[in-house]
Amino acid sequence: MGLLLGCIADDFTGATDLANNLVRAGMRVVQTIGLPDAPIPDDCNAVVIALKSRTIAPEQAVKQSLAALQWLKEQHVQQVYFKYCSTFDSWYTGEVRGNIGPVTEALMQAMGCDFTIATPAFPDNQRTVFKGHLFVGDQLLSDSGMKNHPLTPMTDANLVHVLQAQCQRQVGLIDYRCVAKGVHAIAERITELKSQGISIAVVDALSNDDLLRLGPALADMPLVTAGSGVAIGLPINWGIQPAADSAKLPAARGQQAIISGSCS
Repeated sequence: MGLLLGCIADDFTGATDLANNLVRAGMRVVQTIGLPDAPIPDDCNAVVIALKSRTIAPEQAVKQSLAALQWLKEQHVQQVYFKYCSTFDSWYTGEVRGNIGPVTEALMQAMGCDFTIATPAFPDNQRTVFKGHLFVGDQLLSDSGMKNHPLTPMTDANLVHVLQAQCQRQVGLIDYRCVAKGVHAIAERITELKSQGISIAVVDALSNDDLLRLGPALADMPLVTAGSGVAIGLPINWGIQPAADSAKLPAARGQQAIISGSCS
């Protein structure tokens, strides 16, 4: 089947979350730190490229992300996934608020993509989006500890506002009522938003069921932007189901070591 999904993550731990969700959904996945410097095994369906772009200036984040995109294009992946944190935070100076928007727009332009979605929802980690507002557990993001983050403070939970402040393209919303109706309603809403000149839609998701309903609606979307959660609904678009052997490691060639850099 070869590489189907190419992922660009803005940090290593988030890349690991994404890879884990894809494996749980049945995909064979390779995660790399930076651009891959070795061939990807033939039996892999997805590659996750972990960058260190979350807390760098937009210009640098765009440059790194476009380099990763170029590599993915050369592998002929069928869909690209830009992964950011489930708290939607990124580089911040007080005047320029984040690099998620600039990277999204740069990827869209490079891919000739006229529409994409954005949702950091990850219900398994208590990150949900309701009416465009991001919640951490029962708290609005702006009422959580993220409001005092020393590098990437988040003082506004309205993701449409947050993303619009970072973008030149227009940002809209696909709300929970639409998502609950399933793939056809989501597709109709996307068509409606496009007719209104909107290019990026924040998507509500309150549960994994919402993410599984969203997945099929993204089957023909060249670029998806999201946290790790949306990944659970994508493999089925290629007929891939959860399987016990998806997490099987390749055979060792000589001695190998597994090193954990964190116990969390």
